[in-house]
Amino acid sequence: MPSSSFSGLDLLATPVILVDDELRIVYANPAAEDLFAFSLRNAGGQPLAQLFIDSGELVASLGEVLGQNWSYTGRDLTLTRPAHASLHLNCVITPSETSAARFLIEFRPIEQQLKLAREQRQMDQQQANRELIRNLAHEIRNPLGGLRGSAQLLERELDRPELREYTQVIIKEADRLQVLLDRLLTPHRPPQFAALNIHEVLERVRSLVLAEFPDGIRIERDYDASLPDLHGDKEQLIQAVLNIVRNAAQALRGKGRIEFRTRAARQVTLARQRYKLALELQVVDNGPGIPEELRERIFYPLVSGREGGSGLGLTLSQTFVQHHRGTIECESTPGRTCFTIMLPLE
Repeated sequence: MPSSSFSGLDLLATPVILVDDELRIVYANPAAEDLFAFSLRNAGGQPLAQLFIDSGELVASLGEVLGQNWSYTGRDLTLTRPAHASLHLNCVITPSETSAARFLIEFRPIEQQLKLAREQRQMDQQQANRELIRNLAHEIRNPLGGLRGSAQLLERELDRPELREYTQVIIKEADRLQVLLDRLLTPHRPPQFAALNIHEVLERVRSLVLAEFPDGIRIERDYDASLPDLHGDKEQLIQAVLNIVRNAAQALRGKGRIEFRTRAARQVTLARQRYKLALELQVVDNGPGIPEELRERIFYPLVSGREGGSGLGLTLSQTFVQHHRGTIECESTPGRTCFTIMLPLE
């Protein structure tokens, strides 16, 4: 039966291979081709055992299922393609309901499962953060306005000018807190989507950061000029990237190197959805790195590794990226910190 008969499996984010009674490959979806780095055109009709160097455990499992005709789940399986790194996988073998294939084998990369679980935790945490922030901001806003108004009224009654310095402190701090509250509530504006070039976003960020740190920051660019336009909110994406780059410049104390890198990524799973094409945007700096005790919490609100920082910049960046159905991750060691933003290009 032609592979078009299994076209419904093409859109699955999970790698799937179908084999016949003789354990020959009948079909593999694009996710499986991508995972195992082979082409169905070349591998179709070949024994599954020839696909891997170490297929003994998988073939034995298939033989067991063949004899019992029931589903089987294999955990922590290692499979290696010739000239490729070993893959650590879980797999589910299910008897096929079609006449063209005997078994459907669904592979689940353990690293990918951990990544999906981490993304889900981030999404759940982000939702909880948004609710907490919204409730907290509304609770603070009313008494803050009363505090500022009372300080203004008190200032009018004071005869000694030196005492007005204290009321000015109250008024200025109240204004600062009001700005903070406005920033907390800003992410709830829905994005305004339009076609845009990601490199225009990066060039805008670059000009802003170089204007703020004119002497010692060097921003290098490694752009893929063939990238198609992105469908997104330009202002939100500028702010998302700007928060990351400004943090990097501050960590470098105004002296160091930051790199912008863009690439196309194919067959990518973002927030449990599979995309044929995505944008990979990396912001890399050669600063001291993020302290280990903060690495798991850097996207939480009010968490900052810098004295005087609000701890809101990366929280806002994550929110804006999630508005675009994307993900943001960070890897950091002394001398290299890399933020990776993945955004679908479909």
